[in-house]
Amino acid sequence: MYPIQLPKYIRTTSENPDFRTMVNALDEDLNLRNGDIQRQYDRYNKIDQIKHAIVIYLEDKPVGCGCFKRFDDYTVEMKRMFVLPELRGKQLAAQMLQELEKWAVEEGFSNAVLETGRRQVEAQRLYALAGFSRTENYGQYLGMEDSICYRKELNFY
Repeated sequence: MYPIQLPKYIRTTSENPDFRTMVNALDEDLNLRNGDIQRQYDRYNKIDQIKHAIVIYLEDKPVGCGCFKRFDDYTVEMKRMFVLPELRGKQLAAQMLQELEKWAVEEGFSNAVLETGRRQVEAQRLYALAGFSRTENYGQYLGMEDSICYRKELNFY
């Protein structure tokens, strides 16, 4: 019997080709779920010059991604969270979110915000279990009925 390899969460940037591959898979997934509605969000999902990205690897293959960017002096915005559909429910995204939060704290941030869509029920469940609270839609998501926004105070000691 072969040992099962544990997932690896690699800190990188948006220049990483595996990160870009996973973002492309995320975009395909969102387009399938959301159809034409997704086009209004595309302009907010640019990944150029992201300095804080994570790629999840299983068996040395990329299986998920996430990143954050500065929102204000104290807050990061979590973005582009994704795990391949066949690997969901295995806590990979929850562990990645914890790693992103830890990294944000290391960078001096104390809060996080994020946006997800009404059709991403598994993402809504993830964020609620991770301690995020629903908040008013912010910034570009104001008035967007398909957006659900969350906020969390980050605490790592």
